[in-house]
Amino acid sequence: MFRLSHLITIGTCLLVTCFTWLAVFERASGQQVGTDGKPLAVFGIGADDHTSRDLSKWIPQMAAIGIRNMRACRTLWSDVEPEEGEWNWLQLDEQLNYLADHHMECWGLLYGGVKWDTKDPEGGFPSHDLEAWSKYVFETVKHAKGRIRYWEVWNEPPNGTNNAPPYEYGRLMAATYEAVKAADPTSQVGMAAQSVNLNYLEQAIRGGAKDHFDYITLHPYETLGSVTDHWGIEPVYMHIVPTLRKMLASQDLPRKDVPVWFTEMGYDAGKSPELQAQALVKAYTMGIAEGVSVMNWFEGIDGDSGPMGLLDEKSHPRPSYTAMAQMIKSLGDNPEYLGWVTFNGRDDAFLFRSSGKPVMVAWAPGRTTDFLAFAQEVQIVDPLTARLSSARSCNLSSSPILVEGVPENLVSLAEKNKHRSFPWNGDYTGAKTVFVLMNRSVVAKGLHPQQGDGLQADVVAYGGSARSGSVAGGPVFIVDPNFLSYTAGAIKITAVVRRTPENRPAKLILEYESTTGFKKFPAFDIPDDKRWHVAHWKIDDAEFVSKWVLNFRFDLGDYLVRKVSVTKLDAKESALE
Repeated sequence: MFRLSHLITIGTCLLVTCFTWLAVFERASGQQVGTDGKPLAVFGIGADDHTSRDLSKWIPQMAAIGIRNMRACRTLWSDVEPEEGEWNWLQLDEQLNYLADHHMECWGLLYGGVKWDTKDPEGGFPSHDLEAWSKYVFETVKHAKGRIRYWEVWNEPPNGTNNAPPYEYGRLMAATYEAVKAADPTSQVGMAAQSVNLNYLEQAIRGGAKDHFDYITLHPYETLGSVTDHWGIEPVYMHIVPTLRKMLASQDLPRKDVPVWFTEMGYDAGKSPELQAQALVKAYTMGIAEGVSVMNWFEGIDGDSGPMGLLDEKSHPRPSYTAMAQMIKSLGDNPEYLGWVTFNGRDDAFLFRSSGKPVMVAWAPGRTTDFLAFAQEVQIVDPLTARLSSARSCNLSSSPILVEGVPENLVSLAEKNKHRSFPWNGDYTGAKTVFVLMNRSVVAKGLHPQQGDGLQADVVAYGGSARSGSVAGGPVFIVDPNFLSYTAGAIKITAVVRRTPENRPAKLILEYESTTGFKKFPAFDIPDDKRWHVAHWKIDDAEFVSKWVLNFRFDLGDYLVRKVSVTKLDAKESALE
């Protein structure tokens, strides 16, 4: 007999199927929507454990400048299930109601342990009790249904995992995904990693996370810090998403185009409030340009992580607060990326369309100052102060400017460049070898020292005609991502070195990014200081993803480095090495 219950069951199945296809569409299109049905805004804010407890001290100031999303509400395991089977939703409900009153959407963070879990009494990584973990996930997502749609699984794994291997996080992802979808098929599940740890994500996918995530979250603090503190690291930041997509295409092809979020990124205002504001503008500009869907600046107000806030601990706004407000005002919630241009052979500029009008963000590298001239009068905004001026030319420094009323010739040039490889003093996409020569002057051809604009002075001061291996920071190198990123293949790294004039025994130890993390080769003993010596290493398992804004480095020591190169080996060359 056909009953009403049969219709309900069929309707439920159809509803789940529709929501499943909606999730597939969102992954394919890269367009995600909030609980209000509107597209998610790219500009977001974050909080730490301390500042997420009382939102009234800073959320109104964030809402006032147009921020529409926040990471994250009090959805930690210990917050909502302090005792087994006893659920406490009071704080979460108060937060969600408060945020709704301020027209802000909140992400959920599924994270932490509970002391009552006898299988894992230390409250660490919950891989030993997936049943209890899944119950927590199901009940939390079910309770927040319709109010939280995006759920990030864990905070910066492998951090806080008790050194569990990546496959344990893969198992956790699979269990979490199933529990989230059972509670709310419309919810989206985010797989996370510390910094830009794509190697960890790769192993987690192999360990069980494959087909069990809807978006990826990263925290590129180190990369953004290097962009701000050094010269020329912008291409590394610009290749975070492309390199991630290479990994996904290799490991989980149907999900290669999932949205990418930076759920934490920030800069220490203790170094300089102005540098923090500059870092914010660059972070959002390049993030939008490379296709990041949502970026939550860490954080709104200073908390237990130090002076990271747009507001200081007394709620006074920093220049970064003004910069965030100006970026939202000039670019809107979801600006269309048009492309990039380069001025004076080295100045980065990115163009966007907002409300039908082109807007350009530009800056000069390092401590340089350059001159820009335009074909017509433009409006120039200093995002750190919101000061507006009209001119046909201006000086350009490392502090970004916003340019409105951009001439059409620049718009056309940017559109032509949009899908071209973002250059790093040249395009080395098809190169056989890249190198850096440090001999009185620094010549970087597709291989770059991490120290950027400070390196030239160090070469002269410490090495004379070479880079000293004893300089703080050590010889640290980044390969142009257009030349080699993630893709496996045999390579040869070569270094031209010698001992210092004191002729003390010296060793050269190479450490590099591999498919299993950083690895070291046995030491190369540098014979003497009478001549330059060539050290070389053949590598079959390189996996360059710039996790810590480097691909390989040498240990500190009493030696000088004149030249370093990386060469791709074909099958025949690899066999001969």
